[in-house]
Amino acid sequence: MSSQAYYELYRGSSLGLSLTDTLDDLINEGRIEPQLAMKILSNYDRFVTEILAVQVRARLTFKGHLDTYRFCDEVWTFLIKDVTFKLDNQQTVHADKVKIVSCNSKRPGEA
Repeated sequence: MSSQAYYELYRGSSLGLSLTDTLDDLINEGRIEPQLAMKILSNYDRFVTEILAVQVRARLTFKGHLDTYRFCDEVWTFLIKDVTFKLDNQQTVHADKVKIVSCNSKRPGEA
C-alpha cells in the first residue's frame, strides 16, 4: 500500500455519507472497532480517488460568473454562479451555484 495521503473530499458524497453512517452504526453496536472504521474510510479515500483518475474519461466545459475564490493549505475553492455545463454529448445543464474544490494531485516535492 502506498504511503501517500489521500484527500477526504469524497466522504461528503452520498456514498461516503452512507458509508460513514453505516460504520458509526457498527461501532455503536460493538460489531467493529473504531480503528477498523478509520482503516475502511482511508481505503475508501484511496480507491475513490484512484478509480476516478483511471476510469472516468468524460469531459465537460462550463461557463459562469466567478463569485469567490480561495487558496488555503494547497487547496483551491471556487464559488461560481449562473453556471452552464456543456457535456460530451452536447447536452447542456444549468446550475445557479457551483462549488469547485481543487487539490494538488502530487505531494510537495514530487515531480
